[in-house]
Amino acid sequence: MSTPRSSHRFAGRDHSAAQHGVVSRRRFVGLSAGSGVAALLSPTSGPLAIGRAMADPTATDALAGRLKKTLKLGMIKLPGATLAERFAVAKAAGFDGVEMSFPGGDVAETKQAIAESGLPVDGSVCAGHWQIRHTSGDEASRRQALDSLLQALRDTHAVGGHSVLLVVGKGEDGPEEEIWERSVENISKAIPLASELGVQILVENVWNQFLYDHDGAADQTAEKFVRYIDDFRSPWVGMQFDIGNHWKYGPTGDWIRALGHRVLKLDVKGFSRTANSFTPIGEGDIDFADIRKALREINFHGWLAAEVAGGDEAYLRTVASQMDAAFGL
Repeated sequence: MSTPRSSHRFAGRDHSAAQHGVVSRRRFVGLSAGSGVAALLSPTSGPLAIGRAMADPTATDALAGRLKKTLKLGMIKLPGATLAERFAVAKAAGFDGVEMSFPGGDVAETKQAIAESGLPVDGSVCAGHWQIRHTSGDEASRRQALDSLLQALRDTHAVGGHSVLLVVGKGEDGPEEEIWERSVENISKAIPLASELGVQILVENVWNQFLYDHDGAADQTAEKFVRYIDDFRSPWVGMQFDIGNHWKYGPTGDWIRALGHRVLKLDVKGFSRTANSFTPIGEGDIDFADIRKALREINFHGWLAAEVAGGDEAYLRTVASQMDAAFGL
């Protein structure tokens, strides 16, 4: 993303000494083979265009039983509704969880919404990470970024979540080698708490001009992201890999293969290289067939988070169906 998240997303985010044993994704998510195939709904703009995304749930590359669907809280657009009512609508639309924004979200209200709706919180997005950054050259700003991450870990754990999505910073904060070291040092201070609480810190690949060439071609690799995550030397830091964000810069399936076990959660949206713009899931030209194959190759089991435009229950049902079609659920 060439500019802060709000400029390229369809909707803004509603928005320890560490243990070093191997952590399985299955510890954090109980998967069910019973997530049926939802009927495809036509969006208001016309017939649903899945194209290359369509997957037969019985095919060898289908991911039924491996993925659970979640969405960003800000996607649930119900003016005047309570948090519990918004959760209930997401559940009715076919989602298995919801991502909150912490700190800043109401923990007590979130617990009540979970209890009333039966829909769990699987994780959160660390609030303010675009503005207050771990890559900042200002020490006070980095302390503030760390405090925010620590509170996000606490709040996420308090409501039963297991991951905090983090944008580590922006390339404009200095030379890559400097902000690399600076951000790893700062974020590492949160690993002891992440380990204690059992909540993973998940770096998202975004358009922040860091770890890739923003003006480069579409044949770039994930090699820098691999080295960056490995520099933390902890299973409590991984990737929330966004499938749409870097199709512009390289083959998404190959990025997933390179990142391998470091991929602990997924974000999904569509992207069109031809139009150079984000699209609904399944539209555009992302090679979802290769993505499904790559996810099976790395033996991925876990959460898949929608990050597209928000709407009411009917709209969210369409999004859930698009996810089913793209991943063979």
